[in-house]
Amino acid sequence: MTLDLDRPPSRRRRFRLAPEQGWFALLLVALLCLSLAMSLDDAVLVLGTGDVTDFLAWTALAGVLIGVLGPSVGWGRWTTHLVGAAFAALVAPILVGLTVVSMDGSPVVAIGTPHALFQVTSDQVLLAWSDLVVHHHLSTFAYGHHLLVLGLVVWASSQFASYAAFGHRRPLNAVIVIGLLLLANMSLTVLPQLPYLVLYSVAALFLLVRFHTFDEQSDWMRRRIGDPSAISGLYLRGGTVFIAAAVSGSLLLTNVAASDPLSGAWTDVGSRLIELSRAIEPFLPSSGSGRSIGPSFGPNAITSGVWTTNNDPILRVTLADKSDDMPYIAAVIYQTFDRTGWKRGAPPPVPRDAGQILLAGTADEVPTAGRRELTVTITPLMARPEVFTPTMPLSVDIPAGVILEGTGGYFEGLRRETSSTPYTITALIPASEADGGPTQAKLRQAGVAYPAEITALYGAGTVSDDAVGDAARELMAEIRSRAGPQATPYDLVATAMNILTDTSRFAYDIDVRDEGCGDVSIVECFARIKRGYCEYYASTMAVLLREMGVPTRLVEGYLPGQLDHASGSTIIRNSDSHAWVQVYFPGYGWMDFDPTGAQSLLPPIPSGRPDASATPGPSTSAAAVTRRPEASDSRDFGTDGGVTGLPRTGSIGPFIAIAILLAVIVVAIAAVVWRRGPRGPISAEGTYGSVTRLAARFGFAPRPNQTVYEFAGALGDVLPTVRPELETVARAKVEVAYGGRVLSDDRMRALREAHRRLRIGLLRLLARRVRRRGRR
Repeated sequence: MTLDLDRPPSRRRRFRLAPEQGWFALLLVALLCLSLAMSLDDAVLVLGTGDVTDFLAWTALAGVLIGVLGPSVGWGRWTTHLVGAAFAALVAPILVGLTVVSMDGSPVVAIGTPHALFQVTSDQVLLAWSDLVVHHHLSTFAYGHHLLVLGLVVWASSQFASYAAFGHRRPLNAVIVIGLLLLANMSLTVLPQLPYLVLYSVAALFLLVRFHTFDEQSDWMRRRIGDPSAISGLYLRGGTVFIAAAVSGSLLLTNVAASDPLSGAWTDVGSRLIELSRAIEPFLPSSGSGRSIGPSFGPNAITSGVWTTNNDPILRVTLADKSDDMPYIAAVIYQTFDRTGWKRGAPPPVPRDAGQILLAGTADEVPTAGRRELTVTITPLMARPEVFTPTMPLSVDIPAGVILEGTGGYFEGLRRETSSTPYTITALIPASEADGGPTQAKLRQAGVAYPAEITALYGAGTVSDDAVGDAARELMAEIRSRAGPQATPYDLVATAMNILTDTSRFAYDIDVRDEGCGDVSIVECFARIKRGYCEYYASTMAVLLREMGVPTRLVEGYLPGQLDHASGSTIIRNSDSHAWVQVYFPGYGWMDFDPTGAQSLLPPIPSGRPDASATPGPSTSAAAVTRRPEASDSRDFGTDGGVTGLPRTGSIGPFIAIAILLAVIVVAIAAVVWRRGPRGPISAEGTYGSVTRLAARFGFAPRPNQTVYEFAGALGDVLPTVRPELETVARAKVEVAYGGRVLSDDRMRALREAHRRLRIGLLRLLARRVRRRGRR
C-alpha cells in the first residue's frame, strides 16, 4: 500500500504494516507494557478485587498500537501523541463505564450506546469530586475515577514506550519508563509479583538485543561488508544464552539470598512516609494489598474495609511500678464521624513545658477523685511526632504541644518534634474500688448533667443522617430495649458492650470488602454483616451511643502488648494498633471502653455497692472553664503540630540512601540524554568540531600539524572500537570542507549515527587518562 501518489516516486512515503524492526520487536514491546498492566491488575488497587482492573491489558495494547502506528504512517512525535490522547480520552472512559456497569450487576445490553457508558464514567468522576473536594468527606463511594486514572496511566506509558522504540528508535527509554512504573507498583504491594518482573526482564533484554542487532545489520548493509543475516543469527543466539543465564541466576539468587544490606539505611523513613501520605489518603484507591508502614494517627482515620498492618516494633513501654498492669496506649482522639471514618479539627497545639500539668485550665482537666497516678517511660522505636499516653495524661518530662478541641479545650492528643528520644509520662487512671475508684453503681448515678459544649461536640447532634441506616437503627432499638425504660447512660453503655462483645453474634474479621457495603456507612455496614475489626466495633458503639444522647468519642492507639513482669516493660508493635471508645460521665470524666470482644484487654469495672450514694468528686470538665488557654510560648509547633524548636535526633542513613538513589537516577537520565546525541540539524564540520572538542577535554586534542585523517587514525589507534565512526566523520569533514560536496540524506543519517556512538565511545578516554595519571 502506498500513500502520496501525486508526489514524484522519490518522495512517496510507503506505509508499512510491519514495523521496520520486525513483528518480533512489536511483540516484545507489547509484552513489556503488558507486564506493567498485569502487575497493576494483580495488585487489586481498587475495591480489593482484580476484576475491576482487567481492562488495563486492553489499554496497554491500545497504547502500543498507537505508538507504532505513528511512525508507520509518517506522523511526528507530537502528532502521534495527540492522536493517541484523543483516542484514550474516548476509549478509556467507555472501558471504565463497562467495568462499573458489570460490577454493579447491570446488564450491558440495557446500557445501550457507548455514550451511556461514557456517562457512567462521568457520573463516577463527578461523584468523587463532589464527595472529596466539595463536601470534604473522608472518602467517596465512587471508584470509577480510580479506574480512569489507572487506565490512562497504562495507556500513556505504553504509547510512550512504543513510540520511543519505533519512532525515536530508542528502546532503552521504553525499558526505563516501564521498569520504573513496574518497580514502583511492586514496591507498594505485598502480593508476590515476581512473574511479572521476569516477563518484563526477558522482554526488555530481548528488545535491546533486537534493536542492537537491527542497528548492526543496517551498518553492515550500508558499508556493504559481510552478510547481515550472519550477524543477526550471532547476536540473537548469544543474546538468548545471556538472557537465559541472567534470568536463571537472578531467580536462583532471589531464592537463596539472605543478606539485607540496606535494612539499617531506612530507619525513620516510615514516619516521613506516613506524614506524606496523610494529605493524599482520601484520593488514593484502597487496595488492602499495599505495604503497611503503620497507622498514621493523622487528622483523619479512614476505615477501608481491610485492616493492613505489620509486625514492626513501634514502642517500648516500661512501667515505673512493676506491679502495675500495662495500660492501653492512646495516640489520638477523634471527634467527628463521617460515613467511612473519623475526623478531628487538628487545631494548633498549645505548648507545654516539661513537667507542666498538660490539661490544666482546660475542660478536660482530669479529676483526681477516684483516680491514681500511673507513670511509664515510652521509648519510640521509630521516630514519630505523637506523644503516646496511657488514657488521660497528667504531665510529661519533655516539652510538648497539647491538641485541644472546642472553646473549653477537650483533649485530642499530644505532639512534639518528630523524634525517637524516650520520655516519661504520668497519667491519671481509674483507681481501684477500695481506693474510691469508679464502679458500675457510681457511674449509674453520675447523671446526665453534661456541659453544653460536650453535647455539642460529642452528643446526638453530631451524627449525620447518612451514618445510621435501618440495620443500625434496629441494633440501637435492641440496646434500648435490653437496657430497660429506666436505663441510665451507663446502662446503655453496658448493654452495648454486652451485645457487641458477644462473639456468637459479631465476628472479628480484618477483611470485609466482599460484603457489598460500598454505598453505606461503616456503622450501617457492621450492623448488617456483623463482621469487622476494631474500627467497625468502636465506630458502631460510639455512633449509636451518641444517637442515644451519651457523649462518646473514638480513640486510636495501641493494645498493651505482652508484659515482661521481670523488667516491667513491653514491646508494642504496629500489629497492636487498635481503636476503642471513651464515654463521658459527669464527675468522672472520660472512661475507656473496648467493644472489640476478640481483642478487648481492658479490666472490667467493678460492680460496687448497689445502694452507693456517694457524691461524685468534682470534675473540672463541668466547671466554669469557658475558653481554651492560648499559646503563650515562643516555640513554633509548625503546621503538623510538631515543636520545631526542639533538638532533632535520628539516623541520617535514609538521607544518604535517598541521595545515592537520586544521584543514580540523575546519572542514568544524563547518560540517556547524552547517548541520544544532538537532535537538531547537523553538519560535517560541526560534528568534527564536536568530536575534537570532546577528545580535547580528555587530553587527546589534535596537534596543529595533524590532518583530519591523521587525527582520526591516531584516535582510532587509541580506541579501536570507534574507528569506523571516526572514519565516517573524518571523510565527511574532508569532502565538505575541501571538496565542496553536499552529503546525501543517507550520508547525513550515517553521520548523525556516528556522532551518537562517538559521544559514548569517547568517554573511554577518561578512564585512559586516569590510568595514565596513576602511573606518574
